[in-house]
Amino acid sequence: MTNRDSYYNKAKQEGYRTRSAYKLKQLDDAAGLLGPGNTVVDLGAAPGGWLQVAAEAVGETGTVVGVDFQRIDDLDADTVETIRGDMTDEETKQQLRERIGAEGADVVISDMAPNMTGEYSVDHARSVHLARQALEVGLELVPAGGDFAAKVFDGRDVDDLRADIDTEFEYVRTVHPDASRDASSELYLVGKHRITAPVAEGEELDAVVDDVGSEGDGVVTVDGYALFVPGTETGDAVRIRVTEVTPNFGFAEVIEA
Repeated sequence: MTNRDSYYNKAKQEGYRTRSAYKLKQLDDAAGLLGPGNTVVDLGAAPGGWLQVAAEAVGETGTVVGVDFQRIDDLDADTVETIRGDMTDEETKQQLRERIGAEGADVVISDMAPNMTGEYSVDHARSVHLARQALEVGLELVPAGGDFAAKVFDGRDVDDLRADIDTEFEYVRTVHPDASRDASSELYLVGKHRITAPVAEGEELDAVVDDVGSEGDGVVTVDGYALFVPGTETGDAVRIRVTEVTPNFGFAEVIEA
């Protein structure tokens, strides 16, 4: 029996709408995406196999919201809501924000794939485009510490996409679920623990230097976020201006000692 047939039959036996339900189970096992009480957003959720798995994982205290152009038949789970629409439309994103609340989503997941043309370079490029759209939506919904996962077909543009995800998250994993079809080139890029800076470029603040970095610059820590301040030493009380912000750390200059 082929890999495809075994998971297809297993899905039928266990009541999942799609064999891809097992991809999410395996992604979760590999990368720890889902947990009790989590808020999960599933982009391109029809017909609902991933929604079923997410609902089981988050339990009665969690929230799962699925978005798709297509209608998604109701699921037997009070924690699941669906939105029919384009994930990139502001109206749809506003509905998402209302459903998940001010704290945002713990994870945004996407199993979207393009309509296949049979020309691999085209299908690859379209899959990357969809993953980028999912990432843009995810970055609007996932706060610091949250996760993101999206399917893409392997190819020349994957490294650039991976690098873009890496700038927003603590690290990125590439996962190849066993439940993917035997001949499939699909893979999943998983961004873990989003990093968001608590300061903005141009912001001024009073601070005390609490450490010195390996390059000799003073370090000011703001809500766990490190700002490197040249020309300062541990214990200096200074007023600084933020000059550059990156996901992992930033830089500032002294404007008053």
